[in-house]
Amino acid sequence: MMNNRNHWLLPEGIEEILPPHAARLEALCRDMIDLYTGWGYELVMPPLIEFLDSLLTGTGEDLELQTFKLTDQISGRMLGLRADTTPQVARIDAHNLKRDVPTRLCYLGTVLHTRPEVTGGTRSPLQVGAELYGHNGIASDVEVLCLMLESLRVAAVDSIHIDVGHVGIYESVLEMAGLDAGQEQQLFAVLQRKAASELDKYISQWSLKPAVAGKLEFLVTAHGDVGVLDEARTALAGGSKKIAACIDDLKHVAEEVERRVPGAPLNFDLAELRGYHYHTGPVFAAYVPGKGQGIAFGGRYNNIGSAFGRARPATGFSTDLKTLLATGSYEVPKKSAIFAPLSDDPSLPDAIKKYRDAGEIVITELPGQDGDPRGMGCDRKLELKNGKWVVSKL
Repeated sequence: MMNNRNHWLLPEGIEEILPPHAARLEALCRDMIDLYTGWGYELVMPPLIEFLDSLLTGTGEDLELQTFKLTDQISGRMLGLRADTTPQVARIDAHNLKRDVPTRLCYLGTVLHTRPEVTGGTRSPLQVGAELYGHNGIASDVEVLCLMLESLRVAAVDSIHIDVGHVGIYESVLEMAGLDAGQEQQLFAVLQRKAASELDKYISQWSLKPAVAGKLEFLVTAHGDVGVLDEARTALAGGSKKIAACIDDLKHVAEEVERRVPGAPLNFDLAELRGYHYHTGPVFAAYVPGKGQGIAFGGRYNNIGSAFGRARPATGFSTDLKTLLATGSYEVPKKSAIFAPLSDDPSLPDAIKKYRDAGEIVITELPGQDGDPRGMGCDRKLELKNGKWVVSKL
């Protein structure tokens, strides 16, 4: 039985946000939504809980192990607490909005994970993101990538670098290799770890053709600045025309991002495959020194809308604001308060309202309260002078 002294403890990976940290997080939320609004992204608020089969549709299949499940006492059907908002927003675009024009949507809200992404991490990220539906081209990928960069700037995250890849390159080489499902899983894991020696073992074990083996060996080491794309064009020559088209796409991304964000810290990693099972084109992830895990992720995922009855090309990104706040140097000016003393003067309520309407914090004295105004964060007070309430220093 749980010790009664511990009944107030929260589950591991579930945290509450206290002052003044909560004020910083709330201010960052506002700044992010204002940023996305300025770029034309409309806010949507999907529910925290949905029928499980809806949450696990499309991208949701990758999230099954991360999704809390429970039974609906009304319908008897299984419900899930969202572990990612992206599938919900795709459903909203395809099933509810049904627009023909490009649609830009953004969202912000808590998601819940059965396990933290990293040891000691949160299981309740505050996820924010933006999705662009209805355009199948590099221009929309570039827009979303630039918006992710701007989001990191707003959160005052420094020393970032962005890994950019293209799942089409991996898919093309994989098709040439002719592996079974189990071998594909092993190969995927090796590429993510960049375990070159382990890859050599599998190449020998699977008796892969030299042309295919050479391409896989290149992928496991293919990362660097934009010059790696020229290397890829040579190393991956002889493959499908799709590979050349994917490299062209990445070159275009590099050029357009540099034009919009000069000096953008882009790194091209052709084994960057996060979300491989649902992404269909360019993918990108943001990293900072000292953190083994990425802090923001995005990419193109054209097929998800079909699961909701209307296929639409799509690209987007998401991040956890708690992580950004802990990683960056985002701050908000600390506001001091005005102390309003107990008084029967009939003009005091109007004076308090005047200052609050002007954006000031006014804290009223309570009868018999303990402590002094400074202990409540006040550095000024309202005083009645010559029949008028004025503010003076404490």
